[in-house]
Amino acid sequence: MSTQESQANQFDMTRPLPVVQPWSEAFWEGAREGKLLLQHCKSCGAMIFYPRKFCPECWSAEIGWKEASGRATIYTFSTAYDMVEPRFWTDIPYTIAYVDLKEGPRMMTRIVECAPADIKIGMEVEVVFHKLDDKFFLPYFRPVAK
Repeated sequence: MSTQESQANQFDMTRPLPVVQPWSEAFWEGAREGKLLLQHCKSCGAMIFYPRKFCPECWSAEIGWKEASGRATIYTFSTAYDMVEPRFWTDIPYTIAYVDLKEGPRMMTRIVECAPADIKIGMEVEVVFHKLDDKFFLPYFRPVAK
Protein backbone atom coordinates (compact mmCIF):
# COMPACT_ATOMS: atom_id res chain seq x y z
CA MET A 1 0.00 0.00 0.00
CA SER A 2 1.35 3.42 -0.94
CA THR A 3 1.83 6.20 1.60
CA GLN A 4 -0.93 8.15 -0.14
CA GLU A 5 -3.34 5.20 0.14
CA SER A 6 -2.56 4.63 3.81
CA GLN A 7 -3.05 8.33 4.52
CA ALA A 8 -6.36 8.25 2.61
CA ASN A 9 -7.61 5.52 4.96
CA GLN A 10 -7.36 8.04 7.82
CA PHE A 11 -9.82 10.46 6.17
CA ASP A 12 -13.48 10.44 5.22
CA MET A 13 -13.30 9.46 1.56
CA THR A 14 -17.02 9.95 0.88
CA ARG A 15 -17.57 12.10 -2.19
CA PRO A 16 -19.69 15.19 -1.56
CA LEU A 17 -23.08 15.11 -3.25
CA PRO A 18 -24.82 18.10 -4.84
CA VAL A 19 -27.46 19.86 -2.77
CA VAL A 20 -30.69 19.88 -4.75
CA GLN A 21 -32.89 22.93 -4.43
CA PRO A 22 -36.44 23.14 -5.83
CA TRP A 23 -35.18 25.40 -8.64
CA SER A 24 -32.38 22.97 -9.61
CA GLU A 25 -34.35 19.69 -9.65
CA ALA A 26 -34.94 19.81 -13.41
CA PHE A 27 -31.20 20.26 -14.04
CA TRP A 28 -30.36 17.07 -12.12
CA GLU A 29 -33.23 15.13 -13.71
CA GLY A 30 -31.95 16.17 -17.14
CA ALA A 31 -28.40 15.11 -16.25
CA ARG A 32 -29.69 11.65 -15.28
CA GLU A 33 -31.18 11.45 -18.78
CA GLY A 34 -27.95 12.61 -20.45
CA LYS A 35 -29.25 16.12 -21.17
CA LEU A 36 -27.54 19.40 -20.28
CA LEU A 37 -30.40 21.73 -19.35
CA LEU A 38 -30.10 25.49 -19.05
CA GLN A 39 -32.63 27.87 -17.64
CA HIS A 40 -34.23 30.29 -20.09
CA CYS A 41 -35.82 33.55 -19.02
CA LYS A 42 -39.22 33.91 -20.66
CA SER A 43 -39.18 37.68 -20.06
CA CYS A 44 -35.82 38.78 -21.46
CA GLY A 45 -34.55 35.67 -23.26
CA ALA A 46 -31.40 35.21 -21.16
CA MET A 47 -29.85 31.74 -21.02
CA ILE A 48 -28.88 30.99 -17.43
CA PHE A 49 -26.40 28.71 -15.72
CA TYR A 50 -26.26 27.85 -12.74
CA PRO A 51 -29.92 27.21 -11.80
CA ARG A 52 -31.53 30.11 -9.94
CA LYS A 53 -34.91 31.26 -8.66
CA PHE A 54 -34.82 34.51 -10.63
CA CYS A 55 -33.26 35.70 -13.87
CA PRO A 56 -29.95 37.46 -13.06
CA GLU A 57 -30.53 39.87 -15.98
CA CYS A 58 -34.07 41.15 -15.36
CA TRP A 59 -35.06 39.50 -12.05
CA SER A 60 -38.08 37.80 -13.58
CA ALA A 61 -39.35 34.60 -11.98
CA GLU A 62 -40.67 33.46 -15.39
CA ILE A 63 -37.94 30.89 -16.02
CA GLY A 64 -38.19 27.72 -18.08
CA TRP A 65 -35.72 25.09 -19.25
CA LYS A 66 -34.08 24.38 -22.62
CA GLU A 67 -31.76 21.59 -23.62
CA ALA A 68 -28.31 22.89 -24.50
CA SER A 69 -26.31 21.64 -27.46
CA GLY A 70 -23.67 20.26 -25.12
CA ARG A 71 -20.92 22.06 -27.06
CA ALA A 72 -18.51 24.55 -25.54
CA THR A 73 -15.07 26.16 -25.78
CA ILE A 74 -12.51 26.14 -22.99
CA TYR A 75 -12.17 29.65 -21.54
CA THR A 76 -9.51 28.82 -18.92
CA PHE A 77 -8.37 25.79 -16.92
CA SER A 78 -6.15 24.52 -14.12
CA THR A 79 -4.82 21.01 -13.55
CA ALA A 80 -4.35 19.61 -10.04
CA TYR A 81 -1.34 17.33 -9.63
CA ASP A 82 -1.07 17.44 -5.83
CA MET A 83 -2.32 19.16 -2.68
CA VAL A 84 -6.01 18.32 -3.02
CA GLU A 85 -8.49 17.08 -0.46
CA PRO A 86 -7.81 13.37 0.27
CA ARG A 87 -11.13 12.17 -1.15
CA PHE A 88 -9.91 13.34 -4.59
CA TRP A 89 -6.40 11.80 -4.49
CA THR A 90 -7.45 8.94 -6.76
CA ASP A 91 -8.48 11.48 -9.43
CA ILE A 92 -5.06 13.19 -9.68
CA PRO A 93 -4.25 14.61 -12.11
CA TYR A 94 -7.56 16.27 -12.95
CA THR A 95 -8.43 19.45 -14.78
CA ILE A 96 -11.02 22.01 -13.72
CA ALA A 97 -12.10 24.45 -16.41
CA TYR A 98 -14.46 27.25 -17.20
CA VAL A 99 -16.13 26.55 -20.53
CA ASP A 100 -18.20 28.93 -22.62
CA LEU A 101 -21.34 27.10 -23.70
CA LYS A 102 -22.53 27.71 -27.28
CA GLU A 103 -25.74 29.11 -25.76
CA GLY A 104 -23.81 31.82 -23.90
CA PRO A 105 -23.38 30.95 -20.22
CA ARG A 106 -19.97 30.13 -18.74
CA MET A 107 -19.81 26.95 -16.67
CA MET A 108 -17.25 25.41 -14.31
CA THR A 109 -16.61 21.74 -15.03
CA ARG A 110 -13.97 19.06 -15.33
CA ILE A 111 -12.21 18.14 -18.55
CA VAL A 112 -12.01 14.38 -19.05
CA GLU A 113 -10.77 11.90 -21.65
CA CYS A 114 -7.79 14.13 -22.43
CA ALA A 115 -4.21 14.28 -21.17
CA PRO A 116 -3.64 17.51 -19.22
CA ALA A 117 -0.78 18.49 -21.55
CA ASP A 118 -3.19 18.40 -24.53
CA ILE A 119 -5.75 20.81 -23.06
CA LYS A 120 -5.70 24.27 -24.62
CA ILE A 121 -7.63 27.51 -24.17
CA GLY A 122 -10.08 27.75 -27.06
CA MET A 123 -10.35 23.95 -27.43
CA GLU A 124 -13.77 22.75 -28.53
CA VAL A 125 -15.37 20.36 -26.06
CA GLU A 126 -18.62 18.43 -25.66
CA VAL A 127 -20.58 17.33 -22.63
CA VAL A 128 -20.38 13.80 -21.28
CA PHE A 129 -22.09 12.65 -18.09
CA HIS A 130 -20.30 10.70 -15.35
CA LYS A 131 -22.33 8.75 -12.83
CA LEU A 132 -21.66 9.82 -9.25
CA ASP A 133 -24.34 7.55 -7.78
CA ASP A 134 -27.85 6.42 -8.78
CA LYS A 135 -29.26 9.92 -8.31
CA PHE A 136 -26.49 12.16 -9.65
CA PHE A 137 -24.78 12.33 -13.01
CA LEU A 138 -22.23 15.13 -13.36
CA PRO A 139 -21.74 17.06 -16.60
CA TYR A 140 -18.05 16.95 -17.58
CA PHE A 141 -16.56 17.92 -20.93
CA ARG A 142 -14.22 16.12 -23.31
CA PRO A 143 -12.51 17.24 -26.50
CA VAL A 144 -14.68 17.11 -29.61
CA ALA A 145 -13.56 14.25 -31.86
CA LYS A 146 -12.18 15.61 -35.12
